[in-house]
Amino acid sequence: MISLSFLLLAACIFSLGIELGVIYEHFFTTDVPAAIGHTMKLRILHCIFLLVINCGKICEKLGICSMPKFVRFLMQRIPVKKDPKLMVKNLFFGRIPVRLYQPKAMSTSLRKGIIFFHGGGMIIGSLDAYNSLCCYLSRDTDSVVLSVGYRLAPEHRYPSGLNDCMAASIHFLRTLETYGVDPFRVILCGDSCGGTLVASICQTLMTQPDLPKIRAQILIYPYLQGFNFQLPSYQQNKNVLFLTQNFAISCIFQYFDIQPSWKTAILNGAHLPPEMREKSKERLNVDNIPKKFKEKGYQYMSLGPFNEDAYHENKQLLWTVNSPLIADNDIIAQLPETLLISCEFDVLRDDALLYKKRLEDQGVPVSWHHIEDGFHGVLSTFDKKYFCFPCSLKILNTIVHFIKNL
Repeated sequence: MISLSFLLLAACIFSLGIELGVIYEHFFTTDVPAAIGHTMKLRILHCIFLLVINCGKICEKLGICSMPKFVRFLMQRIPVKKDPKLMVKNLFFGRIPVRLYQPKAMSTSLRKGIIFFHGGGMIIGSLDAYNSLCCYLSRDTDSVVLSVGYRLAPEHRYPSGLNDCMAASIHFLRTLETYGVDPFRVILCGDSCGGTLVASICQTLMTQPDLPKIRAQILIYPYLQGFNFQLPSYQQNKNVLFLTQNFAISCIFQYFDIQPSWKTAILNGAHLPPEMREKSKERLNVDNIPKKFKEKGYQYMSLGPFNEDAYHENKQLLWTVNSPLIADNDIIAQLPETLLISCEFDVLRDDALLYKKRLEDQGVPVSWHHIEDGFHGVLSTFDKKYFCFPCSLKILNTIVHFIKNL
């Protein structure tokens, strides 16, 4: 009895310690912008997020499982809702799990096709986690949606996830007739790192003459470059809840298998060799970011001295396939009509702003929607009832409107 009481007491103290740690992290190290509104539910949602992440880190330290695997385990416990208006099939393209969404209603013509890549920093996210979003897109745009369940880090490092998405996209494009999809109306869509995959894969596919041409790309608060982590949005929003600068860097490092000891060098830009610094000045020029986004909380920082070891250990960050923002002009010029969505309170905001400028300079039609009260990941709240934020529905309606008008 004494030993059981002791264990219960220890468990209570341990649980209390985790909760106090979450409260401290939320209130003393995280920014909660008042402009987002709905402060109470925002704080509650973030505390739940921190609790899950911290429990995952404890599991990792105890050798039970990695933090991302713990988060994914909990996400898999969330029930998946069925939509009576859709046929939903779980398939495999080779070894890649995909989920196909098709409207049940008969169509007199071929439908649009949407290839969707989910977000989650290449470490979390799943077909189930994005099921509601894909159902909504398929139903409200009368399109066939293919959601790709690519491999995730830390179990599967770069380029596993990218290769899965590329292979699934190519297979789908070669078999469009099977799914009743119009080869002239295929759209790539993704949020966060899913937006990265969209940009990278779209740039690659546009150079493949034997495949149907992509009609449009939709990038929702994407990560687009590993050159400059001192852009205004990184400085202004470095401690803003959900995707802090530290958490963003952690996701990047896990996917690319980068040692934490390189963090300072990469944040200072010391991993950029001289020739890359010139390209960075041209294509990531802060002057190309509208003035209003630099008025508060931004201070220009010059790059640190070049560290050759940092470059050789982390040069994959600088490859165009992983930093599509710095692609050559002749590649950018071939890209299809683009919808770009950025959020004000997001470290990745300026990646979207700079990509917008590059696309426009090369004559690519761009629709840009900036969410003034938005934060990174907000789209995932659209079906969360009490935890739904109005701007998530605004983003979703913008996407649906864009697709319908293609």
